[in-house]
Amino acid sequence: MAERADWTELRERRLSEPGAAEAYEAARLAFELGRAVREIRETRGWSQRELAERADMTQSAVARFEAGGTVPTLPVLERLARAMDADLEVRISPRASAA
Repeated sequence: MAERADWTELRERRLSEPGAAEAYEAARLAFELGRAVREIRETRGWSQRELAERADMTQSAVARFEAGGTVPTLPVLERLARAMDADLEVRISPRASAA
């Protein structure tokens, strides 16, 4: 019987599939954006419903966003930032060269 692959081996195999690395990176970014919104919302003492009302969204849309379940568009990010009286900063930075 073949030995089962450990998580690291399985992850590497999945990430080597076409498009997998890009999908993984999109999921990571969506999760980080959701976490940042949740942290600001909680700092303000707001419920998801309150943020949703301020951003003209549904509570379920805010919940999905905070869980990293959706990759938001720039207009959605702007609407959330405005609702939280926060600044939205979008940057593209060069990576350190491997030389």
